[in-house]
Formats: sequence, C-alpha cells, structure tokens
Amino acid sequence: MSAAEEWTKALASWAIPEEILSRAPESPWTLPPWHFVEKARSTLGSAPSATHRRALDALFPGAALLDVGCGAGATSLPLVPPAGSLVAVDQSREMLAELAELARGRVAVTLVEGTWPEVAGQVPEVDVTVCANVAYNVPALDRFVVALTEKARYRVVLELTPCHPQEEVSWLWQHFWQLDRPTAPTAQDAAEVVGEALSVEVGVERWTEPWATRLDAASVAWVRRRLCLPASRDQEVRELLASRPQSLGTEMVTLWWPGAARRA
Repeated sequence: MSAAEEWTKALASWAIPEEILSRAPESPWTLPPWHFVEKARSTLGSAPSATHRRALDALFPGAALLDVGCGAGATSLPLVPPAGSLVAVDQSREMLAELAELARGRVAVTLVEGTWPEVAGQVPEVDVTVCANVAYNVPALDRFVVALTEKARYRVVLELTPCHPQEEVSWLWQHFWQLDRPTAPTAQDAAEVVGEALSVEVGVERWTEPWATRLDAASVAWVRRRLCLPASRDQEVRELLASRPQSLGTEMVTLWWPGAARRA
C-alpha cells in the first residue's frame, strides 16, 4: 500500500461512529471563528514561528504568497512584508472576511472561497505557498500537495500537529463514550506522502507553539461539541479538563520542500 493510501485509510479511522454522531445536538466539526481571529492577531508583531522562518527563507521583497486554508491569516499575514501580495483560499466566507479586515492597509489580498484543490484553477502562480493545520482534513493528501506545489515557484511550507489534532481529547472519548481513538496518521506519515507524491526530499522541523490552554466558557463548549455532548455536560467537561496539567504550548511540525521552479 502506498503512503498516500495508508494516509487515507488512517484518516478514515477517525470517523465518529454513526450511533454517537446521530445523538450529537450540534455539529462536532464547526470550529469557532474566535479561535482563528485571536490566533491571527497574536501572531502579528510576535516572534516568527518555525513555519514563518521556513517561508521567509524563500520570500523576497514583493514576492507573491499563497495561503491555503488561510483562516484569519495567522500563517500568511506575518510574512507581509517581504511578501507584496497574498492569495488567500478558504472554504469559509467568514474567515476570508476576517483576514481581509486584518490585512487592510498591509497587503493586497485576492480572496478565493472554496476547497483545495478544487479551486486551484482560480489561483495564479505564486512564489511561495503556505498551508497550516489543514492536512488532517484531507483524505487525498497526495493530490492536495501536488496542487500546492504546482502553484509555488520556489517553496511550499506545510504546518501540522505531530498527531491528529483530535488525539488531545482521546482520553475524553474514552471517558464519555468508552471509545478508543486511533493514533495514526502522523506528521511523519504526511512527510512520506509528500516525498512519495513529488519525489522530493522533505524538510522536517519540530517546535512548540506558545498557546495556553483555556478553560473559559467558549473553549469548554468547543471541546464538548467535539465530543458530541449536550450543553448540560459543560461543567463536567470543564472539571475533567481542569484535572489535567494545563499546557503552555502546542507541539507542532513544519514540513517544507521545493516549488515547481526549483524542481524543474
């Protein structure tokens, strides 16, 4: 089985069983906009992350930048300057509007609403492509990264967590539903998919993002929705989260590889 097929199979194992999903009072897939906006604002003016540094290595004054799954711009806006233009792709119109507001007066932005690579035909060639915290939502990761690379002349930078982001609440799935969750795929698996799909050497850097765990009402409700639970369980979720040591950072992995011009 190829690395891409292994990725697809492992990702499918994270599906929520239908008997649990059918009892969910709210969608467990909807992410709160405040998370993305707050993160984007926090990155502006702060020290560059490993992902930003790897992108900056390939950027030059006035360079064209593409951000796929852009959210509110936490990955791309700190790269302005040197980037002189930005193409922002996201399936959420609300997130694109938030990014446009944060980018006002900073950089010229082209907004593209839709999923990647379905909207790749609407996107021009750029110098560098960045994509953060999207890979675990992509079953056909090989096709996804090939399309990212075809649009980038010099470099593609992909950020993701070491393991599936839902793994951090696997213990809560066991507590509430007696459900064991998978442990694959991982960032290393993603690197293997990229290497196999593009026949390139993939750079890998592990680092910690400073992001304190929050136990406010919005954060607790987010976790509770992910677990397919009703609002009446908020207090129980809060107490369980509080019983664990609170993290002051999130482990992250940055992958990077040459763009189309560098591979020619």
